[in-house]
Amino acid sequence: MKILIGLCAVSLTLALPVPAQEKHGGGKPEVGGGYIPKRGPAPVKAGHAAPQAEHPVADKPGHPEAPHVHTNGQWVGHNTGKDDPHYHLDRPWEHGHFTGGIGKGHPWRLAGGGPGRFWFGGFYFSVAPFDVGFCTGWLWDTDQIVIYDDPDHVGWYLAYNVRLGTYAHVEYLGTS
Repeated sequence: MKILIGLCAVSLTLALPVPAQEKHGGGKPEVGGGYIPKRGPAPVKAGHAAPQAEHPVADKPGHPEAPHVHTNGQWVGHNTGKDDPHYHLDRPWEHGHFTGGIGKGHPWRLAGGGPGRFWFGGFYFSVAPFDVGFCTGWLWDTDQIVIYDDPDHVGWYLAYNVRLGTYAHVEYLGTS
């Protein structure tokens, strides 16, 4: 009987799940994976703006081909400056300013919709037409996002997807 109990104990020990190793040699991922930036991007300095490529290229192998944030806080892809025509609005803040909480201390769970109109906590947003392709893979009814002010493009916010580490320009559409 002792042998049977011992064999059962060994079998159960061997059957315990082993946590999967993460990419990059078992360390934390360089993009996404639950990381939330402490702050949004810095404004682009005058004269340092870069033209926005129609389809951004990943800055490193294995990184998203979309604007993203490294887990060291570096915002990749927010470099076009205030005169980027992709983010011009004729009537900025047409629906008011978002008052629900901005930045690291205010994660929100998406509650439905899609790039054209999505919501959480009774607040509604729309992804900038130029950025819709950057939202591929977002789960519109479960992903967690954080809203940051866009320091360069008047009338826009940046919605950062915590799971993927990517972000898109979004316009606030008001409350329900």
